[in-house]
Amino acid sequence: MATSFIHLDRSDRRTDALPTSTTDSLTISSVFVHTLAATRIATGFIFLWAFLDKTFGLGFATPSANAWINGGSPTKGFLSNVAVGPLDSMFHSMAGNVFVDWTFMLGLLGIGVALMLGIGLRIAAVAGVVMMAFMWVAEWPLSKTTANGEPSGSNNPFVDYHVIYALVLVLVATADQAGSTWGLGGRWRKIPFVERHPVLW
Repeated sequence: MATSFIHLDRSDRRTDALPTSTTDSLTISSVFVHTLAATRIATGFIFLWAFLDKTFGLGFATPSANAWINGGSPTKGFLSNVAVGPLDSMFHSMAGNVFVDWTFMLGLLGIGVALMLGIGLRIAAVAGVVMMAFMWVAEWPLSKTTANGEPSGSNNPFVDYHVIYALVLVLVATADQAGSTWGLGGRWRKIPFVERHPVLW
């Protein structure tokens, strides 16, 4: 029985009568599926933690005084300090906007929860890629210096952590069993409404 590298058929768990090459393939597939699940959960926790820290001011990236629940803006600090790229003035105008704050925070929460639970991965991937694209443009790694002539801190003009996160999101949204291994993706897809609308997978 042929086995896809990404798809692991759980009915193939008996390997005592299988050729060595097939057994090795199953082992590699199992390692890949579980590694992908761990990557999904870890990436989801990054988004969820960012939401929690900005909401409650846990003292890591956000001090308590600047917490969202204390009247702070989750976007003002970052967007108001954008000093590179052709859209810096646009990002400055968006800084602290209530709609932008709510959109950003709901995005962090939704993406984080979806990834950790393994549900709604396709919508989460689209939202996450859009968010990462905006943040990539805001940091504009193509520029070596800021508008003030200071070093921008960019160490790669094209690929930074935003690109890596986006690729991970696409991978977990398209790989088979990414949400059902250590997640609720399998049960989620069996819900009649979700089953009829694959975009919700």
